[in-house]
Amino acid sequence: MDCHDSDTKKGGLDLSSLPFDLNSPKTFDLWVKIHDRVRDGEMPPKKRPRPDSVALKTFLDAIAQPMIQADEGRAAAEGRAVWRRLNRYEYENALRDLLHAPGLQIKDRLPEDGESHRFNKDGMALSVSHVQIASYLDAAEYALREVTPNQTRQPPTVVKRYYAREQPSFYGKMKFSVMNGSPERATFPLLGDQAQPDVASGNAPLTVGDKDPATREKESFGVVASTYEPIEIRFNLFTAPVSGHYKLRFSGYTFWAGPRDEKRWWVPDRNKVTHGRRSEPITVYSETPPRELRWLGTFDFSPDPSVHELDVYLLAGETIQPDAARLFRSRPPAWHNPLAEKDGQPGVAYQWMEVQGPIYDQWPTSAQKLMFGGLPARDPVHPGEGIDVVSKDTHADAERLLRNFMHAAYRRPVSDAEVQRFVAVADDAMKSGDRFADAMSAAYSGVLCSPDFVCIQERPGRLDDYAIASRLSFFLINSAPDAELRELAESGQLHRPDVLRKQVDRLLNDPKSRRFVDAFLDYWLDLRKIVATAPDSALYPDYYLDDLLTESAEQETQLFFEDLIRRDLPSSDIVSSDFTFLNERLATHYGIPGVSGVAMRRVELPPDSVRGGLMTMASVLKVTANGTTTSPVLRGVWIRERILGRPTPPPPPNLPAIEPDIRGATTIRAQLDKHRSAASCAVCHSKIDPPGFALENFDVMGGWRDTYRALGDGGTPVPGIGHNGQRFTFHNGPAVDASATLPDGCSFHDVRELKKLLLADRRQIARNVLQQLIVYSTGAAARFGDRPQVEAILDRAAPRQYGVRTLIRELVQSDLFQCK
Repeated sequence: MDCHDSDTKKGGLDLSSLPFDLNSPKTFDLWVKIHDRVRDGEMPPKKRPRPDSVALKTFLDAIAQPMIQADEGRAAAEGRAVWRRLNRYEYENALRDLLHAPGLQIKDRLPEDGESHRFNKDGMALSVSHVQIASYLDAAEYALREVTPNQTRQPPTVVKRYYAREQPSFYGKMKFSVMNGSPERATFPLLGDQAQPDVASGNAPLTVGDKDPATREKESFGVVASTYEPIEIRFNLFTAPVSGHYKLRFSGYTFWAGPRDEKRWWVPDRNKVTHGRRSEPITVYSETPPRELRWLGTFDFSPDPSVHELDVYLLAGETIQPDAARLFRSRPPAWHNPLAEKDGQPGVAYQWMEVQGPIYDQWPTSAQKLMFGGLPARDPVHPGEGIDVVSKDTHADAERLLRNFMHAAYRRPVSDAEVQRFVAVADDAMKSGDRFADAMSAAYSGVLCSPDFVCIQERPGRLDDYAIASRLSFFLINSAPDAELRELAESGQLHRPDVLRKQVDRLLNDPKSRRFVDAFLDYWLDLRKIVATAPDSALYPDYYLDDLLTESAEQETQLFFEDLIRRDLPSSDIVSSDFTFLNERLATHYGIPGVSGVAMRRVELPPDSVRGGLMTMASVLKVTANGTTTSPVLRGVWIRERILGRPTPPPPPNLPAIEPDIRGATTIRAQLDKHRSAASCAVCHSKIDPPGFALENFDVMGGWRDTYRALGDGGTPVPGIGHNGQRFTFHNGPAVDASATLPDGCSFHDVRELKKLLLADRRQIARNVLQQLIVYSTGAAARFGDRPQVEAILDRAAPRQYGVRTLIRELVQSDLFQCK
């Protein structure tokens, strides 16, 4: 009361007039803050006498018990979670599974979802508007068109080889003019390890063609630069005829291109080619013009010719773009290959791509059977239409087909009245002159936009088995329940603890659980923002345009968390682990030897490594920077909120952000010291900044640094060539100081010591993971009244060191999960 009476009102809080009105959300939240500040020793402040343990417990219990009872009463009457629609991820997956089309691209057709408590799972943030419904309708119609065959006969599964020598995007690069680039950085016609100067000069045919099959197999086009404008090579004589399953096979090898001359040894000579010296990573993308790329897979070409296969889902009209990802991306002006040595530089030679597809598991397709049953089909009359089907009794067939479709689409039993509602849609469409197939598609679109498909509907109290099936499925595979879950719900067995436990493990072991991992990390860690900013081309030319590094960093985090679940590893590994997942590019970035090739694999870290755990992963360090500078404030907030579960109050209004000085005149620490001279700023920054300082040894892409980089006058540029072929222009700035003192008085000198301090409270780390899982799985954050249940789950998980899989199992068994 000395600090918070009507006269002092420190922090704007007057306890003498604050009512204990637990029906007011704003007042309730304020009492939660008071409870937690007293519990954590922040009230009264350290300079004032602390109450003894008995008085403290009496005070906290007096506040907590009625607050818990108030929350429990609201949960009984209304439920914890509110009614919500599916988010973009869930809607896309639900359509993919329903229509048996695993590569449908739906998400980007829908508006961005709102967020609450960091996730796109809370109905309070998932608004429903006419724009949203119109987008669902557009997405549903698109999906139905994609899966409706355009002919009655099964399209032949063709195996066709596309030779690099016959692709305009390859041989066109030999003919660069002065205006659009130099031929030295373009394509090399090769025959094995032999140069072909006559072909390069245009004095010999590009290819021997089918007259000499043996020689044709050895022909290739080589590159010494990565695929990037203007060297955008692609197998552009192939476009996917229909959306579906394909196998792609690539044949190629690596080579070594000799130098033009001693003075310009970084410029390759097309006439000086020898056997390759190492393998090179190849990334394959599908491309929808213009330049809309979708990652398909990676492999390594070796010095000897080899063939690699990718199993992919392609969309109609997509073509294929390969990328020799380690090679540089030359940008003007005068470029210089960073991989070049005095005796030459590496290159990659593409021989051919073979396409097998479209591949069908059955015909008619599963989608056609779902939509049209066994009705006879006929070919469309007009181009661009899907097949039509023949019905002798359109009304009866529409009713039968819709009943079956709705049973598959809805996550609960379907009433006859609901079926008739959409039968009327089909009837009206046919009366308007639509073909039967089009009328059914109109009705199906209505089903896929109806609240019973788009929304997750739960009633207050304990969930029935159908609702549990939906909640479990949208939790662990981010989609609607599969056949086994539906059968268990229909039989009334799913709610049994033993059955539920088996289903949790089954779903976590299903390959589709990767959807949960990716979506969960996209929002918990903001991993979806990893490409939102690009490293600055002047300060970080060694990272600029390096897609392989960014893609590898994202995969590291996904595979790491997936491994925590699969092996039920302790939650504390999130802070510090003795392993991670690396490929050669990422291992080189981290300075870890002994890793070669593009494939990601589990790697034991060297003793006392700064890596291990989420905080020091390149993906996290990238999303917590802006591409140009790093901020201990932003990273400190990230650690407190994402790793420790400690909320941070927003900054005061109209307070300008601190911008680090990229000229190297002052350090961010000096700027923050000045900023904290204001008492109102120091209160928060004393908690936020220290953990952020521990990460200052990591730059905007997570590379280790002992000094900051700076631009402008005041230093000699660091020697080196960037991934963009340009010389470094930055110089070393002030030294990094990663030491700090936490609010509890514990000091550290670097991130290793910070990790040890954070591991002192492993239960809090596990509590935060559990709270993130609660939001994601139930659509509502853990409230004050849920705290006893949260602690009970942690108690049950403690014997297994709060294993991540154990936390998931115990959460599903709790009332938090099984009640609305």
